[in-house]
Amino acid sequence: MSQQVLDQIVKRFSDSVLSTHAHRGDETVVLHRNALVAVVQFLRDDPQMAFNFCVDITAVDLSAMPDYVGPRFEVVYHFHSLSHKHRIRLKVPLEEADLELDSLSHLYGGANWFEREVWDMFGVRFRNSPDHRRILLYEEFVGHPLRKDYPQRGYQPLIDMPTLPRPDEELPPLASEDL
Repeated sequence: MSQQVLDQIVKRFSDSVLSTHAHRGDETVVLHRNALVAVVQFLRDDPQMAFNFCVDITAVDLSAMPDYVGPRFEVVYHFHSLSHKHRIRLKVPLEEADLELDSLSHLYGGANWFEREVWDMFGVRFRNSPDHRRILLYEEFVGHPLRKDYPQRGYQPLIDMPTLPRPDEELPPLASEDL
């Protein structure tokens, strides 16, 4: 069934598919960035595809690979069809100078969490994201630590950490703006 998924994507989006492979049952489609939303919407909405679960979104910094020639980053999407029991991986290559993609959060609500993590760790921005704040690091953090050029001993600005009351202390009252 998974080869049929690859064939349907290639047939329908041939101008936007850069490559595919199904090595050891690992079905992967490498796409041009402009087709991402259309391909994902097709995978989600077509009854024969029915990819109703966005498993993960992550990124890869390929700059440390010896002899690699090509875009520095890839954003990688994993989807699963619970009804058909098939999986697909989509990859979108991005040049370092243009790290921006369309958000998928309007198609999969949980995608926003993954997109925030990719922003936080790699610096890829997602257009039309409902919430583009850092998710793992504090807002004052400088850089994106999963990039290969991030210094191993990167020093960050110190920030005041909130203190929590001890269990035997009473919590302070909430301010009206906290409600």
